[in-house]
Amino acid sequence: MGDTDVTTEPGAPWLIVGLGNPGPEYARNRHNVGFMVADLLAERIGGKFKRAGKAQAQVIEGRIGPPGPANRRVILAKPMSYMNLSGGPVTALRDFYKVPTANIVAVHDELDIDYGVLRLKLGGGDNGHNGLKSMTKAMGPDYHRVRFGIGRPPGRMQVADFVLKDFSATERKELDYFVDRATDAVECLVIEGLERAQSTYNS
Repeated sequence: MGDTDVTTEPGAPWLIVGLGNPGPEYARNRHNVGFMVADLLAERIGGKFKRAGKAQAQVIEGRIGPPGPANRRVILAKPMSYMNLSGGPVTALRDFYKVPTANIVAVHDELDIDYGVLRLKLGGGDNGHNGLKSMTKAMGPDYHRVRFGIGRPPGRMQVADFVLKDFSATERKELDYFVDRATDAVECLVIEGLERAQSTYNS
């Protein structure tokens, strides 16, 4: 399935998943930019993350969008299972809240895109990303992705080392702006649809 809109079930909730690793030692890593976006969206919704029972995730239930037909019920989630096991918690939340797979949005770091650049898409491969790989294995590939570019590692640095390091001092100067923009993109995707979000935020 490519970068096209799909018809989702009217009134069905959306599940927005920020991908990352739990624990303070990972909090500012490049691999945790999905958590950063989820935290900012939580501030906007005005809720606090709570443990989601057996789902091994932290969640917030709320609504985004203007009053009326564009208002959307959302479940915002951060899996607490570590990145490479994200599929289990996401599938449990999908089933519990009865969310169509096409109404799931994964927010994640992307090596093959320059730092701060966004790309939104529906479906596709995992490009070696362990969080996506786990999600796709658990429920198939037909969910939305908000891909946050982190660029490739410099020199001979291994990918695993690069993604598990904090953003550089230079990158941190613009990080808040880019996280804010990614959060805007998630809201646009859920409220206005993929095509509008792509035309506005894909660089």
